[in-house]
Amino acid sequence: MTAEQSISGSPEKVPGRFYSYLNSAVKIIGSYKGEMPLAHFLKNFFSGEKKFGSKDRKQIAQLCYAYYRLGKDFTDLSFEQRILLGLRTTADAAAVAWEPLFEAYQVPQHFSGTVFPWKKQLSPSVDAALLEQSFLTQPDLFLRIRPGNEAGVKQKLEAAGISFKLEGDAIRLNNAVKADTVLDINREVVVQDLSSQQTAGLLRFFKTLKAHPDSYRGSTLQSPISIWDCCAASGGKSLLAWDVLAPAELTVSDLRSSIIANLKRRFREAGITSFNALVADATMSPAPHFRAHFDLVIADVPCSGSGTWSRTPERLHYFNTSEIKTYATLQRKILTNLGHAVKPGGFLLYITCSVFHAENEDQVAWLQQRGWKVKEQQVIKGYTLKADTMFGALLQKEQ
Repeated sequence: MTAEQSISGSPEKVPGRFYSYLNSAVKIIGSYKGEMPLAHFLKNFFSGEKKFGSKDRKQIAQLCYAYYRLGKDFTDLSFEQRILLGLRTTADAAAVAWEPLFEAYQVPQHFSGTVFPWKKQLSPSVDAALLEQSFLTQPDLFLRIRPGNEAGVKQKLEAAGISFKLEGDAIRLNNAVKADTVLDINREVVVQDLSSQQTAGLLRFFKTLKAHPDSYRGSTLQSPISIWDCCAASGGKSLLAWDVLAPAELTVSDLRSSIIANLKRRFREAGITSFNALVADATMSPAPHFRAHFDLVIADVPCSGSGTWSRTPERLHYFNTSEIKTYATLQRKILTNLGHAVKPGGFLLYITCSVFHAENEDQVAWLQQRGWKVKEQQVIKGYTLKADTMFGALLQKEQ
C-alpha cells in the first residue's frame, strides 16, 4: 500500500511533490548513520540526484533537519510521523502547506518529549529548559564587522535591500542571505557566530590586565603581544584577537595541513601578512623555542560541540555521553602541554562550544589546582538569541 493510499485525509489536497519530498527524506534518514555532518551527507546525496532543483533540495533538507531536532525521542513514531512532527514543531509558518499531511499521517498536535536528556551534565548556569527549546530553531547568520568598516558595510547592505540588525559589531542576518555577493568577506566582515564574537570581552580584559604593572610583569603594552592560537581551525579567533589586540606577533597552528592552507588564504583576504603558521599537534609538548614564549595562548579546544547543536541537530540523535569523558581527557592533555608555552605571569584563554560542566568549569577547577589563577569565566548564553552557546575562561600563570 502506498503512502497516498494509506492516509485518512484527502490526498487530492496534497501536492504530489510533497510526497516525493517526504519519501526522499525517509530515504536519506534511513541511510545516514551520523558518520559525517548531515550537511556534508546531504551535499553528497544531492550530487548524485540531479533531478532535484534548488527548491527541492531545500525542502528535503528541511525535513531531514526537522527529524533530527527531536533528538532520540519519539521512537514509537514512524519515520514519516517523526519528520512531520519535527516540521510542525520547528518550521512555524513554513509548515502550513503541510497541514493535509499532518492530518493524513495523524501527527500529534503538540510537541511533548525530551530533546536534550543530558541535563545533569550541564554547566550550572545553563537554563536547561531554554537550552532544550533552542534546539528546535535554526540559529541566525552572524557577521562581525572588522574595525574601520562599519559605515561601508551598513551602506552596502542597505543598498542591496538586505534586512539586518546591528548588535554592537555584530550583524544579524537571515540564513538565506548570500553575504558574499554584497560584502568583502574577511576583509570587511568575518562570518562568526554572535557568542564567538563575544569572547572579545575576554580578550579586552586580558589587554587591560597586561597594561597593569601589578598584574603582569611581561612586556609593555607598547610592544607587540605574542599570541599563539593553538587550535586555530578556520582562524576565527585569531582574526578576532588580531583586531582586538594588534599590534601582535601571531602564531597559529592546527593538526591538519589542509586547515592551515585555508587559514593562510583567509589571512591574505583579511590583509594580515605578518604571522607564523604551522602544522602542530596540541596534544604534544610544544617545541623548545615555544617554552615560556607567549603572553597569551588561545585554546579553543576540541569539544562535544553541544552548544552548537541547533546548527547540527543530528548530534542530538547520535550523541553518546561517553564522548564527554573522551573530550575532557583530550582537553586536559592539551592544557597540560600549553602551560609550558605561556610566559610566567602570562595568560591562557580557554574556550569551548560545550554546555557540559566536565568540559567547562571542571577543567578550570583542574587548572586552578595546578596553580593557574582564574581572572574571569563565563558561559556565553546564545540559546535565547538564536546563536551558539559557548564557555570562556581567562586564566593567569604563576609569576
